[in-house]
Amino acid sequence: MDYKKAGVDIEAGYKSVELIKQFVKATDRPEVLGGIGGFSGAFSLSKIKEMDDPVLLSGTDGVGTKIKLAFVLDKHDTVGIDCVAMCVNDVACAGGEPLFFLDYIACGKNEPEKIADIVKGVAEGCKMSGCALIGGETAEHPGLMPEDEYDLAGFSVGLAERSELIDGHDLKAGDVIIGIASSGIHSNGFSLVRQVFDISRKGLDTYYESLGSTLGEALLKPTIIYVKALKAIKDAGVRVKACSHITGGGFYENIPRMLKDGTRAVIEKSSYEVPELFKMLAHDGKIDEHIMYNTYNMGVGMMAAVDSADVDKTINAIKGTGENAFVVGRITAGEKGVDLV
Repeated sequence: MDYKKAGVDIEAGYKSVELIKQFVKATDRPEVLGGIGGFSGAFSLSKIKEMDDPVLLSGTDGVGTKIKLAFVLDKHDTVGIDCVAMCVNDVACAGGEPLFFLDYIACGKNEPEKIADIVKGVAEGCKMSGCALIGGETAEHPGLMPEDEYDLAGFSVGLAERSELIDGHDLKAGDVIIGIASSGIHSNGFSLVRQVFDISRKGLDTYYESLGSTLGEALLKPTIIYVKALKAIKDAGVRVKACSHITGGGFYENIPRMLKDGTRAVIEKSSYEVPELFKMLAHDGKIDEHIMYNTYNMGVGMMAAVDSADVDKTINAIKGTGENAFVVGRITAGEKGVDLV
């Protein structure tokens, strides 16, 4: 008896590391010390010496059951982008610059080529957000997970000046809420999605004229990374007073998180066109509108509150990064919460 017969292939682990080295290297920043293969990832913080009051920010998350679609379609090179996006968007939402990222892959069986595809997506997400992939772990769990399945999670650490943190402290009635469009469902609510749609290979490969793609392509589309868009707003000289990453819990849970006591958000549902995928999901699943807005981003992946005088400058800055933006609502005085009108 040996470890391989027990279900853990050490040699496959070595091969995985070799295959992912090129992707990891492509995410390097000047602050990265050493390379892949050490017991820990090293990142220089000499930059903080130039800052007045540096604050470290962190975010951790996974991809959730969206991974099930990757299994069915045997497409594993985009879920890594989702994993990075879910973490770095939270860091950027608080005013931070993502510095580095680490991933964790648990699998039933280590298939080096599949692991390399997953990490390729993670590295792509890191490049898109400007952070370095400085480490990770691939754990083989025979007997605990099916051989052809895996789970993916990770975390990011970012940096910000305390004075530049986005915490809603100066939010006031009359401020305007700018929405930045999502790419689709992103990485939340897939347990419900899988109950509504046929996620067999045949079902996911079905082309829909209204979507302009197959169902699988629409559902597996990666979460947008908003780091560059939020940085562009800052570079344009606009202060984002409050910000909300619209993830699990949709509008009703996430928007109040960006408010201070005594302020209320009013969102105008007619201010933008809800993407067809959400309409199809609601229709086919007979899902109540409140539940849709309480579960999904409904086409808006990030919201930023700015002074009314900065609206045009903000929208132009966002569009300059290739993302779409529009006014979705306003801040009023009242009990902390959100009204959809």
